[in-house]
Amino acid sequence: MTLAIGDGANDCNMISKAHVGIGIAGKEGMQAARTSDFAIGKFKFLHTLLFVHGREAYRRNGELILFMFYKNVLYVMVQFMFGYWSVFSGQTMYEKWIY
Repeated sequence: MTLAIGDGANDCNMISKAHVGIGIAGKEGMQAARTSDFAIGKFKFLHTLLFVHGREAYRRNGELILFMFYKNVLYVMVQFMFGYWSVFSGQTMYEKWIY
């Protein structure tokens, strides 16, 4: 995955080819900001964009993955315990459309 950061018209191709493009609106014009995925006004906002929002997105994705594992383990454990108590007779616990 690539990240491209540019502030002028000569960076437009690079920004459009990258997975994530950041354009900085400045003295060289608005071409880079128009072709980018994210546009910022000054270089000093780049630190906040990369290290705060990037870390937050990484943390949220990690929490989502852990939640999905947790949910699936609970779902399967209930089915397994029901199968144990029904002597693995093949009786369904949930409706057919849930499976």
